[in-house]
Amino acid sequence: MARGKDIDGSMSVPTFYGKELRWKREAAGLSLDAFLEGSFYGKTYLSDIEHGERRMPLDLARHADRVLGTDGFFERHCEDVRKARRAGHAEYFEKVLEAEKHAATIEEWCPTLLPGLLQTPAYARAVILAGLPLSLDAEVEEKVSARMARAGLFEADHHTPEYWVVLSESLIRSPLLADPDMAEQLDRIVELADRRRITPQIVPRKRGAYPLMAASIMVMTFPEAPPLVYTEASFSGDTIDDPGLVQEYRKAYDRLRAVALSPDTSLAMIKAAAEDYRNGKQPDRLE
Repeated sequence: MARGKDIDGSMSVPTFYGKELRWKREAAGLSLDAFLEGSFYGKTYLSDIEHGERRMPLDLARHADRVLGTDGFFERHCEDVRKARRAGHAEYFEKVLEAEKHAATIEEWCPTLLPGLLQTPAYARAVILAGLPLSLDAEVEEKVSARMARAGLFEADHHTPEYWVVLSESLIRSPLLADPDMAEQLDRIVELADRRRITPQIVPRKRGAYPLMAASIMVMTFPEAPPLVYTEASFSGDTIDDPGLVQEYRKAYDRLRAVALSPDTSLAMIKAAAEDYRNGKQPDRLE
């Protein structure tokens, strides 16, 4: 039997196997509903897999092999998809990569580094080399490219989560890069804020003690799923879905946001700091 549409082997691995799944399902004469009968997944979830937007869970891969008679093909290769989707990222970050694409809201607090979703290539490269100084150039560039690809979240027309970020003032006052690169990095944050893609707030250096001083967290909510919290250290990360812990982190984040400067004041501060770096001046510290 000739295929209705050839599979392009040069496409991404998730897209390749998603199209393969769709072709085999349609060749078997099965609708989405018919294919999913006996599984715990819905049509939207399956459609996302077929379009390369979600990875295929192992139990659904086994279901596909059983229904389509594919002799373990999807079970054997679903790990290839998982590895391809997290290329350039640590294994412990995999669940975040999947979740943030479907989040309704993302709230992030980063006391020591600007979050990956906001980083420019120069900033990401500096952070990666600081943590992994012996990495080969190709490895560094793969990680930089992967980090830049995440920012596509802010360009999607069909689904852009509401993103709120709270930053320590030290991140804009203590330059991690040379002045021109710092100006470019802060301009990136300003550009996203001006396009109403993000809402930034700054916690002043002289605020004193405040919630989550020693933690870096990301809180994600979803239209049809419970919220998740992600916490990260230098070489590890933890995704938390326990309702009690999630609630504690949410309350702490709300209290942190309450002690931060207003979004308008924060954005003005970031713009002023970017201009200072552009002019080769050390940004004035907030009194």
